[in-house]
Amino acid sequence: MVALNTTEMELWQAWRSAAEAVRVRVAEDIARATGLSDPDFGVLARVSELGGGRLRQNELAASMGWHRSRLSHHLTRMAQRGLITRVEVDGGVEVVVTDRGDELHAVARPIHAEAVRRHLLDAIPPALQDDVRSLLARLAN
Repeated sequence: MVALNTTEMELWQAWRSAAEAVRVRVAEDIARATGLSDPDFGVLARVSELGGGRLRQNELAASMGWHRSRLSHHLTRMAQRGLITRVEVDGGVEVVVTDRGDELHAVARPIHAEAVRRHLLDAIPPALQDDVRSLLARLAN
């Protein structure tokens, strides 16, 4: 297989740098305002939005693209901070957002929205947003 040429490598590096920079900036804005880490916010958002406050742990792992052991360790830390609880149910475990987790998620949601706008959407000219969305959807699939 042939290595990437200079132009291809530059595009790859630009993609990686941009994606990471935007992700880090959004996460920093949320953490500064709420104390939630990027993974904390991801867990709370998925459990709240996909499961209405309760979601099976294996479904959560799949939705985040995380290995079950990584998620389990992170959930333990979140439970110690009072953000979630885990409840054994028939054939598995459900992750339940606590009142404290729900409150912090509610505070973080508008901060997340503003940060995504400021660090990503505002940088994409409106005339190109549909094209960028389409391209990103192709890459994701």
